[in-house]
Amino acid sequence: MESLLSEIDHVAIAVNDLDAAIAWYRDVFGATVEHREVVESDGVAEALLRVADSYIQLLTPTREDSPIAKYLEKRGEGLHHVGYRVANCAEALAAVKASGGRVIDEAPRPGSRGTTVAFVHPKTSFGTLIELVEVPEWENNNVPASRGS
Repeated sequence: MESLLSEIDHVAIAVNDLDAAIAWYRDVFGATVEHREVVESDGVAEALLRVADSYIQLLTPTREDSPIAKYLEKRGEGLHHVGYRVANCAEALAAVKASGGRVIDEAPRPGSRGTTVAFVHPKTSFGTLIELVEVPEWENNNVPASRGS
C-alpha cells in the first residue's frame, strides 16, 4: 500500500503569548516568521517558523471558546498536534474513516495559508492529534508560503 502521508508539514505548539514565543525562537534558534495569520473560524492566531521543509506552528487563542483556549486551560502550553502533508485531504480522511478511525472533521475544510485540512481524533492515533494538510498548488511549486502576507 502506498503511503498517503508525504511528509511532516508542521508541529503545532499551543502558547499563551504568541509574540513571546516568536521572540524566544528568534533569540535562541535564529528562527524567523515565514507566515502569520489569524484563522477566525478556529479562533487562533498562528505564526509559522520554517525548519527545513516543515514548520513549527505557534498557536494562541483569539477567543475564549477556541479549541486552543480550552487546550491551554486544561493542559497548559506545549505540543498540540502534528500536521502531515497529504496529496489529497479528502482521500486521506476517507482512509482514516474506512479503517474505523475517529475523526474530528467529517469533511475537509479550509486551513491557514490556503491549505485544506482535517483533524483525526487522538484516540484513533495513539494519543496524538493529527492534522491532515493538503497544501495549495502554489506552495507545492516552491512559491513562498508568506506570499503577500
